Amino acid sequence: MLRSASMLVLLSALAAPAGAAATASSFAACADDDQPGLAGSRCLRDAMPLRHGTQGDEAITIALRRFPAHDDGAHRGEVWLVAGGPGEAGASLYPMVATYRRAFPGYDLVIPDHRGTGASTRLCPAQEAVDSADGVALAGEEWGPCIGAMYAEPARAAAFNVTEAAQDLSTLIARHRGEGEVLVYGVSYGTQLVLRMLQVAPQPLDGVILDGLVPPERASHWDLSHRTAVVDEVGRDLLGAAGVDAYERLLATADPELWREAAPGGDLPRLMGTLLNFPALRARIPQVIDALAADDVAPLQEVVADLRTTTAAMTPYPLSPPSLPLVMLISASENNARPQLTKETVEAEAGDALFTSAIPGLLVDAPVPAYQRDAWYGRSPDALPRTLVIHGTLDPNTPYAGARAHAALLAKAGPVTFATVEDGAHLLAYVAPACFVGTVSAFVRNASVSERCSEAVAAGDVATAEDPA
Repeated sequence: MLRSASMLVLLSALAAPAGAAATASSFAACADDDQPGLAGSRCLRDAMPLRHGTQGDEAITIALRRFPAHDDGAHRGEVWLVAGGPGEAGASLYPMVATYRRAFPGYDLVIPDHRGTGASTRLCPAQEAVDSADGVALAGEEWGPCIGAMYAEPARAAAFNVTEAAQDLSTLIARHRGEGEVLVYGVSYGTQLVLRMLQVAPQPLDGVILDGLVPPERASHWDLSHRTAVVDEVGRDLLGAAGVDAYERLLATADPELWREAAPGGDLPRLMGTLLNFPALRARIPQVIDALAADDVAPLQEVVADLRTTTAAMTPYPLSPPSLPLVMLISASENNARPQLTKETVEAEAGDALFTSAIPGLLVDAPVPAYQRDAWYGRSPDALPRTLVIHGTLDPNTPYAGARAHAALLAKAGPVTFATVEDGAHLLAYVAPACFVGTVSAFVRNASVSERCSEAVAAGDVATAEDPA
C-alpha cells in the first residue's frame, strides 16, 4: 500500500524467476542469494490449482523463500510473513528481515509471494515477466494487452481473489511447516488475507501477529474509496489546530505555481498525504508549510528528494514492484464500498481535504473485470489462536479506529492483545522497529505486552542497553 518508486529488474523469465528454485517439494538454494540480505535463504516453487477444489483447472505456482534462524540459540519454530498490498510481493518484506529476526528470535522466517505477485504465477504472465519491457511492472504499451487478456478470460482473473490466495497460504503451511511452533504474521492487506485463511482453511497455529490491521470488511466508511478522508484526519491530527490553520491559509492564499514544479504532479495535498507514511519526513511537514508561506520552496524540494531516496531504498530487489493489475482487481472487487464512485465525487471530497490520497481516483471506472464477493466476505473466523494486534495512532492507510473496531470483533473468537504505538505510521516493522521488536518479542515469549509504546523511548532504551556507557 506504500510503494511508488521506480524499481530495478533482472533479465530472466518469470517461468524461471530469479530467486526461485524449480517447482519442488523441498527448499533448495536460491539463484539470487548473492543479493544483499538474501545470503543463506532457501527457495521453493509449489504447484497450486487455479481454483481450489476444482478438477482440471490450470496449474499455477507459488514461490516461497525461507530465511533459516541464526545458529545463536535454540530453534523454536517458524513464522510465516504475509506481505500487504494487495499486490505486494514477498520481496517487499526483505528489507526488514533483520528487524523480523530480532522480533522472532530462534524462528525461521518463511515469506511467500501471493498468487499474482513476485515469482508466483501472474495475472498477465507475458506483460509481467521480468524480461518484458518494464520488468514485472507494466510499461505503457503493456497495459492494453494485459487488461485485454483479463477481460478475455474473466474466470481466470476472478481466481486471483482473496479467498483463493488464502487457500494457497493454508496449503503451503500444511505442506511445508517445519518442526516447532508455527506463527503467522500479516501486515496491512496481509492481515485481511490471514484472517480469510483462518475462516476458509484454518491451520493449527501457535500465534498470529497483525501489523496494521485492516478495518472490518463491512465498515464501508473506512474502505478504500474513503482513503482521502482517512489520510486527511491523520494529517490534521499531526498538525494540530495551529498547524491546520497555517496550512489552510497557505492553500487559500498562495499561488499554486509556487509548488507546481517541486510537488509531484503539482499536487501539494497529495504529496503531504504521502509523507504521512514516513515519520522522519512527516515531521518536516510544518517546516515545509512555513517555508512556502514565506515563498521559500527549498524545504519542499529537499523533502521530495528524500522521499524518492526513501522509497527507492524500500524496493531494492528485482521482484519488489507490486502487481498493479492485481492491486486494481482486488481493490475494485472486494475493498471498494462505492462501485459507482465518480470522478466528480472524488474531486469534491479532495477539494475539502488538506491531505489526499490517489486511491479513490484509481477506483473510478477501474478497467478490470471485477468479480463478485464470495460468501466469506465480511465474516470473522470462528476461532482464533492467541493474537497480537499492533497498530499506530497515526496510520494513514489502515485507520487506528478501524483497527480498534476490528480487534473488538476478533476478540469474540479468541484471545486478542492490542498494542498501540504512539504516533506510529503504517508497516511498524519499518517505521517503528524498536516498538515492533519489543512488543512482538514479548508476545512471542508469552511475556507481558505493554499496551502503549513510544518509538523514541523504546529506541532510547535499546541504545542504552547496547551501550550502557
